[in-house]
Amino acid sequence: MGRYKDVFRRSLTDPTGFWAEAASAIDWYTEPETILDDSNPPFYRWFLGGTLNTCHNALDRHVEGGRADQKALIYDSPVTGVKRTYTYRELRDETARFAGVLHGLGIARGDRVVIYMPMIPEAVVAMLACARLGAVHSVVFGGFAAHELAVRIDDAKPRLIVSASCGIEVTRVIEYKPIIDKAIEEAEHKPEHTVIVQRPQAAAGMAERDLDWHELMAHAQPHECVPVAATDPLYILYTSGTTGKPKGVVRDNGGHAVALAWSMRNVYDTHAGEVFWAASDIGWVVGHSYIVYAPLLAGCTTVLYEGKPVGTPDAGAFWRVAEEHRVKTLFTAPTGFRAIRKEDPNGKLMVRYDLAGFRYLFLAGERLDPETYRWAGQLLGVPVVDHWWQTETGWAIAADPMGLEKLPTRPGSPTMPVPGYDVRIFDDEGNEVPPGQTGQIVIRLPMPPGCLPTLWHNDEGYANAYLSRYPGYYLTGDGGFRDADGYLYVMGRTDDVINVAGHRLSTGEMEEVLASHPAVAECAVFGVNDELKGEVPRGFVVLKAGVTADPDALAAELAQMIRMRIGAIATLSRLDVVPGLPKTRSGKILRKTMRGIANGRDEPVPSTIDDAAVLDGLRPILRPNGPGRLS
Repeated sequence: MGRYKDVFRRSLTDPTGFWAEAASAIDWYTEPETILDDSNPPFYRWFLGGTLNTCHNALDRHVEGGRADQKALIYDSPVTGVKRTYTYRELRDETARFAGVLHGLGIARGDRVVIYMPMIPEAVVAMLACARLGAVHSVVFGGFAAHELAVRIDDAKPRLIVSASCGIEVTRVIEYKPIIDKAIEEAEHKPEHTVIVQRPQAAAGMAERDLDWHELMAHAQPHECVPVAATDPLYILYTSGTTGKPKGVVRDNGGHAVALAWSMRNVYDTHAGEVFWAASDIGWVVGHSYIVYAPLLAGCTTVLYEGKPVGTPDAGAFWRVAEEHRVKTLFTAPTGFRAIRKEDPNGKLMVRYDLAGFRYLFLAGERLDPETYRWAGQLLGVPVVDHWWQTETGWAIAADPMGLEKLPTRPGSPTMPVPGYDVRIFDDEGNEVPPGQTGQIVIRLPMPPGCLPTLWHNDEGYANAYLSRYPGYYLTGDGGFRDADGYLYVMGRTDDVINVAGHRLSTGEMEEVLASHPAVAECAVFGVNDELKGEVPRGFVVLKAGVTADPDALAAELAQMIRMRIGAIATLSRLDVVPGLPKTRSGKILRKTMRGIANGRDEPVPSTIDDAAVLDGLRPILRPNGPGRLS
């Protein structure tokens, strides 16, 4: 480790100098007076005294700097058959006009706007238009039901909601307007207006407070960028809380712009004029950071994809999009590639496409099992980069930094901490543990720019949730270890570390064993209550397409693999071979919901579930003493 080691060391020993240099990649109206304000720990702020505008940095400066006719946004929607491209000039002009619409409706700097939209260009325009005015957007994932939307409305207190008449999920149309109406009815706070993009697949009935996007835009006057303080909020993004109440993660303007621009060069090795595709949803942090802001801040072309990249109607979508739009870097979740591995294990679909320009595959959002990692690498012949980060951080905590130095990778590890992050492993008492020992992953304060400075109007909640357990450190909530060379291994949420007769075991480690079997496409392991041992692990596996196996014999074989590779204490209490595992629309397996049902709790069906029928089919065998026991 040459360049990486030097850069990483400097980021920790001289953070003000390091990030001051990084900030030179951003246009400032007023240069920051203080790079790191550490006067009120643990509430640190970056680039105090600086003023800028995120929309200017994402659009206007590229238009003014010679990239006006370069593609900025490619909209690819197989579910509607529509493809549309926006140059930087076109996207700037559209955004400026919608900023004029918002201004005409009274939206000003600091006002909140909730955006509840499908994956359409107007969603990106709405986000950037809020940034242009200095308004604070809060994007709510379009799959959330009315109650979740109402909770966010009451917390953010928006003056306005921007939405569409419907979303499209492969074979069905989801009407958004009834959901919005129900949410507003439930919420105590009442937004003044709702702006609706009418889509041809389903027209929305309009009430007195509802305004038509296209009618407003027809008469709109463009609005200039409004300078804001670096410490002013850019957006609020809600993430799940342990109390059931969503936590409003705040992202500031200055630190966010600096960190994301730096990450495009140094983590993703993707530069102005190149094409970046994050196959996610704008409702999640990946969509905020790497569909919208980071690629545009870097002068890249970003792909906005409406539909599921795996499965109907476009089973080869990853490869088609990569070829058609000349994608250099793809960022998605491991679930997508496990699905490809299951349906097309030999890569027959991939070989139909010219991927000569494809250079990197980045995976994040859940643990990348070693078998999928190896398979993807062998199939593509390009670096497969497992990296780890959170909604709260907004960008990678650990990665193989392709733009700095390509480090040797190790299956199961997202490689090394990214410069700026001082990552430690602590035991329950706050002592740093030796290499190889699992514990709590924490980050020494201050965290680098781009990370949350606090929760929306909830400093106390921020401190209690993240900073109180280990003073001076941010608690990630994930468990893991570092090996003797410093490589980080993230084994999953700490509530997924189970205690079996006094032994702490990682269900993630057990999943790695199951996933290494050649017949297994996907798997899940979680702890269930046991009168004798406290908790015992229980497993579920999905077989690859075309594989037939005797369930009892396979279960016994898999259980023996775990016994041999982890130890007898990790013996599965039960293992079921099932046709599918329940997931959210972003591809995460609903382990917590499954665990609750298996432990006898009446778990509600999450509103973000992809296919409720899958979960319903598993309920009988999930329930304590249910039928179908295989081992």
